[in-house]
Amino acid sequence: MNFELTIIVPVFNEEGNIERLHKELLNYLEISLVRTKVLFINDGSGDGSLQKLREICKNTDSFSYCSFDRNYGLSAALKAGFDYSDTPLTGYLDADLQTSPKDFNILLEHIDQYDLVQGVRQDRQDSFVKNASSLIANKIRRLFTHDGMDDTGCPLKIIRTDIAKRIPMFSGLHRFIPAMVLLQKGRILQVPVRHFPRTAGKSNFNLWNRLLGPLMDCFAYLWMKKKYINYKVAESGQKP
Repeated sequence: MNFELTIIVPVFNEEGNIERLHKELLNYLEISLVRTKVLFINDGSGDGSLQKLREICKNTDSFSYCSFDRNYGLSAALKAGFDYSDTPLTGYLDADLQTSPKDFNILLEHIDQYDLVQGVRQDRQDSFVKNASSLIANKIRRLFTHDGMDDTGCPLKIIRTDIAKRIPMFSGLHRFIPAMVLLQKGRILQVPVRHFPRTAGKSNFNLWNRLLGPLMDCFAYLWMKKKYINYKVAESGQKP
């Protein structure tokens, strides 16, 4: 079967969400606008997440996984997903299911005209501190990047895989994916998606990595932007 979309799902200590995640993704595969498969990235989980991933991937042909030897963080998990994706499109979904896989169809309606379609969480079901720190972090990021995106932390994205593979990832850069697409002269769009309360597990983010960490990452992005190499080949005599 020729798949068109790979959904990458980073997993870190989400044992309590795996069964529900399996069910929700299976349901989405039935209604997806394109032929879709799922790639889980186990980011060195210390609970039973890996064993559960082994079980569901063994029993579902369109599911696969890779597992890190230790915890490397979200940016590394996304890079691995981009590296392993072999479909024209790559999607990103968090394992906590605070966004719905079904909303990938909203993004897919626009991807023909864009290189990245990014969700924007509506009526966020998070704590006041979490929402406030996210709002401030997004304002700071926009000041540095001018990417026009309101919610780059939204874990619901679809990107053209060839674009994704050219993103030079480093820790924290997952917040700057739209800006990195713009550096490649790509086209980006944000669209509203639903948001739900977390029902199992716990968030791996705190005030440091939600607010202060992103501020430091902005300076790393500015350095990356200054050094970034982007080119187009006008002619080649290379033979296949």
